[in-house]
Amino acid sequence: MSTIMEEARRGITPLVKRIAEKERMSEEFVRNGIASGRIVVPCNPIHNPEPGAVGEGMSIKVNVNLGTSRDMPDMEPELRKLDVALKYGADAVMDLSTGGDVDGIRTEILSRCPVMVGTVPIYQTGLIAARKDAVVEMTEDDIFNGIEKQAKEGVDFMTVHCGITTQTVDWLKRSGRIMDVVSRGGSFLTAWILHNEQENPLYSNFGYLLEMCRKYEITLSLGDGFRPGCIDDASDAAQIS
Repeated sequence: MSTIMEEARRGITPLVKRIAEKERMSEEFVRNGIASGRIVVPCNPIHNPEPGAVGEGMSIKVNVNLGTSRDMPDMEPELRKLDVALKYGADAVMDLSTGGDVDGIRTEILSRCPVMVGTVPIYQTGLIAARKDAVVEMTEDDIFNGIEKQAKEGVDFMTVHCGITTQTVDWLKRSGRIMDVVSRGGSFLTAWILHNEQENPLYSNFGYLLEMCRKYEITLSLGDGFRPGCIDDASDAAQIS
């Protein structure tokens, strides 16, 4: 089965026409953008959301973050947030749940949400590992199985922290930052690298990750794992790398 990008490389498709009409852009501009990767359409066929394009020349898209936590694990408030987000025209929703029935809320959001849905799979992978032992004890298989599980459920786009490597962690240690790591996923992988003294699996197996994304039509959002937590830490070697 061809991907949206591969189909666009062969010519103008019904999806391209639909996006072009919504964006008030020429069909050829949209086709070229998708074919080159400068425009993405997060649309896992298992979920099959209303297509929305992100990238060069496209209108600004509004994404709504929601999700349970350990202290607030109830699903219902998050579903009410989803209803409000859709009512006021959200273009995308991210489920960042880390408490309660994480699988259940993701399934419910996917079934109710007509727009693209994103997640950060390592949140759940780390949560499961922590319940058993510790986040740093998750395995490479745990990480990739978590991604594939959510892909099979219909998630349209996923944030992955591929840019955290043994080298960037070394730069972080020498950076003298006021606030070392303020990204949740970034902190999971930084701790994993330091504990296991191995390369980030999402970096060392990036080709395998892309194969999985092609199989399930997943769009990747590259997480800024070493984003600064304050102005003083901005634009240092760890972030820019």
